[in-house]
Amino acid sequence: MSTRLLALGASAAIVFAACGGGASAAPTTAPTSAASAAASGTPAPSAAAAFKACLVTDTGGLGDKGFNDNALKGLQDAKKAGYATEIKNLESKKDADYTSNIDALVADNCQSITTVGFNMGDATKAGAAANKDVAFSIVDNAYDPPIANVTGIVFATEQAGMLAGYLAAGVSATGKIGTYGGLPIPPVTAFMDGLWAGIKYYNQENGKNVTLLGYDPSKPKGGVLATAGNPWGDTDFGNQQANAFFQEGVDIVVPVAGGTGIGSFTAAKQAQAAGKKVYAIGVDTDQYITAPGFESVILTSIQKIIDKAVADTIHLAQQGTKGGTNYVGTLANGGVGIAPFHNLANLVPAALQTGLDALKGKISAGTVKVADYLK
Repeated sequence: MSTRLLALGASAAIVFAACGGGASAAPTTAPTSAASAAASGTPAPSAAAAFKACLVTDTGGLGDKGFNDNALKGLQDAKKAGYATEIKNLESKKDADYTSNIDALVADNCQSITTVGFNMGDATKAGAAANKDVAFSIVDNAYDPPIANVTGIVFATEQAGMLAGYLAAGVSATGKIGTYGGLPIPPVTAFMDGLWAGIKYYNQENGKNVTLLGYDPSKPKGGVLATAGNPWGDTDFGNQQANAFFQEGVDIVVPVAGGTGIGSFTAAKQAQAAGKKVYAIGVDTDQYITAPGFESVILTSIQKIIDKAVADTIHLAQQGTKGGTNYVGTLANGGVGIAPFHNLANLVPAALQTGLDALKGKISAGTVKVADYLK
């Protein structure tokens, strides 16, 4: 627990050292310009030079309306921006596909390979060790010590999650928020730690007693989790769990389980049709936009700006910087945040917005730390 508390208070990168996969390095924000690459002594190749950038998705696959889709957008954006002249992506259907997909992309002469997901940590490390001329990057993981040809892409999602928890506590009419995760791994539990902290902070500041169902940071593996066989794509589970929460009085549900969460959005929409005032908070992307059809349901989303991070690390690789640093997204640098309220802005009164703005400023300045609200 002490490791997790230190991690959440300091940086996104160290969070991932807490549980398996790859350990994380001391947080550094990777440079994002050709000038910074040149300053390091690495010459930037001509913009016209051929450069092939590739990507391997996690088992949640494309079509998840979030994590994997947003990473693919980053790959596509890199090509549009001229960072790559050719792109390719492969989907992982099972864990065993991680290594074979990486090997296939190496054989296909990919000069940059982005792997998507904490669970790909071991396969990425092995691939980088065997192919030192390829620039690797990995979303939601980093290594300690750093690997010379790997850029760890990590996000302080607990910071944005704290804003979402504060918001949910202020909007909830019942005083009950519900959440569940796909797997009890740091990139998932960071969202939920943030929710817990934000609710606790709201209660402290406003004399309330809003509660979070489905998760307790002191027992992260004991919370509500999606089915182990299909944690990121089980919409039936997502639907059933949301309905179970609603029966317990929850009026805002926060699924942290990729495509599984679409089932919870569906349950909320069905409950609204039956006259209930229930809502949901998305994750990874602005799911109001990426999951159309649920505009009446999605209050906001806890965002990782994955597409920009992926595109930026491909840019670094194209400039000649293969890795050795971490790209850390925070509230302060705009790498994480919460999405606009869109159709549900009327649920957020001015006083609540003022409180959110103040909390964001304090987290960014370091005067409020998520870890202090998990004790």
